[in-house]
Amino acid sequence: MRCGTASVLICASANGIGKGMKPRPAQTSTTPQQTPSSTNGGIRMQCYTADVLVIGAGAAGLMAARAASDAGASVLLVDKSLIGRGGATVLAQMTVAVALGEAEPDSPEIHFEDTMAGGRGLSVPEIVRVIVERGPEVILEVEKYGVNWARTPDGKHAQVVAPGHSRRRCVYVDILNTGGATSAGLRRATFRDPNIRRLKNVMITRLVKQDGAVTGAAGFAIETLEPVSLAAPRVVIATGGLTEVYERNSASANMTGDGFVLAAEAGAVLRDMEMVQFFPIAHLYPPLVGLDPIMWDPFRYKLGGRLLNGQGEEFMHRYTGEVAGQYTSARDQTTLAIFEEVKAGRGSPHGGAYLDFRMVPEDKLREAFGPAIGILKDNGINLTTDMVEVAPMAHFHIGGIQVTPAMETTVPGLLACGEVIHGMHGANRLSGNAITEALVTGRVAGETAAKARGTRVDESAVRRAAEAEWERLQAFWHPRAVRQDDASMMGLKRELQRVMWEDAGPLRTEEQLRRALARVRDLASTCRNAALTREPRFPLQLVEKMELDRMLQVSEAIVLGALERRETRGAHVRLDHDETWDTPKSTALTYEEGAGWRLDWVVQ
Repeated sequence: MRCGTASVLICASANGIGKGMKPRPAQTSTTPQQTPSSTNGGIRMQCYTADVLVIGAGAAGLMAARAASDAGASVLLVDKSLIGRGGATVLAQMTVAVALGEAEPDSPEIHFEDTMAGGRGLSVPEIVRVIVERGPEVILEVEKYGVNWARTPDGKHAQVVAPGHSRRRCVYVDILNTGGATSAGLRRATFRDPNIRRLKNVMITRLVKQDGAVTGAAGFAIETLEPVSLAAPRVVIATGGLTEVYERNSASANMTGDGFVLAAEAGAVLRDMEMVQFFPIAHLYPPLVGLDPIMWDPFRYKLGGRLLNGQGEEFMHRYTGEVAGQYTSARDQTTLAIFEEVKAGRGSPHGGAYLDFRMVPEDKLREAFGPAIGILKDNGINLTTDMVEVAPMAHFHIGGIQVTPAMETTVPGLLACGEVIHGMHGANRLSGNAITEALVTGRVAGETAAKARGTRVDESAVRRAAEAEWERLQAFWHPRAVRQDDASMMGLKRELQRVMWEDAGPLRTEEQLRRALARVRDLASTCRNAALTREPRFPLQLVEKMELDRMLQVSEAIVLGALERRETRGAHVRLDHDETWDTPKSTALTYEEGAGWRLDWVVQ
């Protein structure tokens, strides 16, 4: 084994177990551990063990760690970025759908019915039911962590209606701070827990299996470029989505599809990967700095902003019967309507639609927008006199890893939660259901995983697997194939994003998808054969190459599913197949090393 001039891997010392952590008694499990040893000039391998390993530290991962610890399990919480600072939740500015029934009569059953209808026949009833039924519980739980949901003057939770929901059930944190406040509360809830060890800047590259079950993971520490071995009888994937594969997207840059690839390579089934949600009214023009491009949605809830075509006409009534001044059409419907207007020559100058708040009194605008009104002004936008242009943007991945209601995958020992899973949203996610899904499925996954508390795994076998994985990773620096030293990972990434947006984006045809598939495969070959300059620490090129490799794999999965789904359903729009099949069918993808993706159909 080679890495630079050294050829020996030795587990790092455990003397620094972590502030506030105690050594683990034999055969018991109260805190995550780092294996004791010494170093003698070889390559340090960081070796850890715990009852539960959670990969990904957004809202779902943080909640899974919290739940597992509550049940008495030791937890390793690992993220390739900063804990609780990456992923989608921290950027979310809108609402959380939960049937509290404080604004008007509501129930989890009505929430269930709305979500099933919104899923266009592909939602999994058992998954939807567990999320909507436990939604009120987790919303009140995170409130205890300091997430201050907005309240009405009489002290009730403020709740608003969102498209696709038949009740005012969406809670929020003013102003534009729902996701940030949720993430901050969960960070506080895990920060000082001695049962939870937090490992930042660790990239997981492979799940480890023994006798068919997942028993840990392998990867490397980005800061020190040291191999990492993580042993645990239960592993939870909470790595979020993949929308970074699109040129126009609202996600943080680390949403590169890692968890889908990790799970698939371990043998898990992925479902409906072609279902990508495009947020319909993301900011398009004029240029906007300092605010999330999807910021406009909550203000439409409050103020009823008008959506106009390039001729100044409201148009949603022609597609969905939406009443002027209201905001009831689901996201897939609004996305398609905007593109239809553009195709008909009635789009705004930059290829979208206008969003108009000019009819709203200035005092109401200031009350609703709060400090954001000043940021808009700094960008030269005066909502009392100006309209803004909006257009669809890749926002959320609807498909994902197949799980049971207990968040178990098809692979023993492996669980998943949050945006990375399949089942809740079907073919279209209702606004407000994402954070609900993240919090509930995170809690369920943590509770399920904690049941393995005290189970022993062969830590030496995990370390050996980590050594083999470290050896495999060396090929990412200098492949044995023909080298293409001038390849830029960022350049290849931008080309992939362009290809996916233009040929596998909101509107699809067979010709476009076949072109995308060929180009994705070409880019994958170029990526694999590209040589990198070795870096002793902070190997950003290596991280970029590994992320691009995963982005290419999930992009191929999206395109393959989209090619086979010769219908239009929810977020998947085939311009050459505008009919919807009478019987809903779900794509099921499995991955085999050397053979690639295999697609089968599952009748819902």
